Amino acid sequence: MIQIKNSDQIAIMRDAGRITGEALLLAGEAIREGVSTWHLDQIIRHHIEKCGAKPSFLGYGGFPASACISLNNQVIHGIPSKTTILQEGDVVKIDVGAFYHGFHGDSANTFGVGRLSPRNQKLIDVTKECFYQGVKQIASGKRLGDVGAAIQNYVESNGFSVVRRYVGHGVGHELHESPDVPNYGTPGRGLRLMSGMVIAVEPMVCTGGYEVRELSDGWTVITADGGIAAHYEHTLVVTSEGCELLTKVD
Repeated sequence: MIQIKNSDQIAIMRDAGRITGEALLLAGEAIREGVSTWHLDQIIRHHIEKCGAKPSFLGYGGFPASACISLNNQVIHGIPSKTTILQEGDVVKIDVGAFYHGFHGDSANTFGVGRLSPRNQKLIDVTKECFYQGVKQIASGKRLGDVGAAIQNYVESNGFSVVRRYVGHGVGHELHESPDVPNYGTPGRGLRLMSGMVIAVEPMVCTGGYEVRELSDGWTVITADGGIAAHYEHTLVVTSEGCELLTKVD
């Protein structure tokens, strides 16, 4: 069942979103060669807890860390580790959630370590821009197919592919709520958006094909063909004229 949020609930979700966005920003600023993904996870956890919130991912389904940090051909759900050390040219995806006063925020971004290859830099740029192409289609009365088609068309026109197996989702009291928010689709099809719906739009984009598989750790998802992946996400609330990004911080 889709939960429409009222103004008081959205106000709390702004705070949850701000905490989430700030933690992601701090982790991004700490990225450099020689840093462990565990260290980035600790930065995220410290900020979230300092703000009086809890890391949404810590313990979620047994997940052992505060953030998902995925490198290169890892798409999502990478587990931070003291032995995973960033190297020049790595493509680093960080996915963060914060639970504050009964509501979650959820956001992700992709960062490069030092100098990237031109194709990997383009991948990161396209992944971010396709999110905003999708956001242009969001307003009360529009359909999820409009959003997904805009994302898919932008990605594919730039020579990349968008993951099908994993999609965006509703956000609220639960980290993952209805509806599913695919990053592909057909204009004019799918669920009609309504003011007060809070969703996470999160395109996952690959240099090769869109097929993925899960590793034996039960969490880490990688590209099936070894291609590099990028990820970009914000939690947003649908309004009558568009949307408000709840996890975006300047």
